[in-house]
Amino acid sequence: MQPPILRDISPFVRCVKITRSEGLAGEWLDYDHVFTYIEQGKADFILNGVKYEASEGDVILMHPLLKHLIYAAPGTTLEQYIVHFDLYEDEEREKWRTIGITDKRQLDVPQRERTLERMPSLVRVRAADRVELRRQFHRLLELYREEDSPVRRLRMKAIAVELIALYLRSLDAAATDGVETKGWVPIERCIAYIHGHYADPDLTNARIAAGIGFSPGYLSMLFKEQFGTTIHKYITSVRIEQAKRLILEGGATLTEIAERVGFASIHHFSRIFRKETGVPPSRYAAESKRHHDHQKGESET
Repeated sequence: MQPPILRDISPFVRCVKITRSEGLAGEWLDYDHVFTYIEQGKADFILNGVKYEASEGDVILMHPLLKHLIYAAPGTTLEQYIVHFDLYEDEEREKWRTIGITDKRQLDVPQRERTLERMPSLVRVRAADRVELRRQFHRLLELYREEDSPVRRLRMKAIAVELIALYLRSLDAAATDGVETKGWVPIERCIAYIHGHYADPDLTNARIAAGIGFSPGYLSMLFKEQFGTTIHKYITSVRIEQAKRLILEGGATLTEIAERVGFASIHHFSRIFRKETGVPPSRYAAESKRHHDHQKGESET
């Protein structure tokens, strides 16, 4: 596929981060482009009902308002290099610094931000190009953490163009077609129901099936077929991911967090958290605080 004409792009980089998780389950909808490089591990990316099996060395480029679900099995280490960006500078859009849709205006995507919509979502980066991609990404991450200035923005823009160019250069090597997900409508409804009700400790396959109008057996079969796991295990993954988020946000005790994410007791929560992540929640909280304090100290020096 020939790339679209991108001679006049002027990217605005909104967010740069590295995420590392032991298992992952979640659904997202972003108003900007999301460039994701898989540094380690593998996961299923389901983009508007089409499943891509992503692994180390793959780039997933998601255009604005592309609903995407990511699932990595518990115990699987998934490390992602992520850049949120707009293809073009826009004074109004640059005011939006948070990730995820928080304003109805973000649902109105300018036509020029749709340039890459027809491009392949997943490409395999050549081995020779992966070193350069990592180097450019880490340069971008360092700049992102610096104090804002015109020179910093210009350098970030240049690196964003380089990353887009690496993606386009990889198209000739191995653009990967996704597989249409069988029975996507009931699966999508099931996932939406789980994300809306995971705080209910009595959430079961039968309750989900009744809530979305499908039989429990059919729903369980479809889910297992597409994700290689059970609905129950997916619910657990969602609860643990939400618990991690609340721990990182601070302001709540572990007992309160356990209750908010659907565990009947702190003891059950602690046991499952340790089983899924390898560490008890108290240690995860302490290590997260140390990491946050360390980053804060670096930014102040």
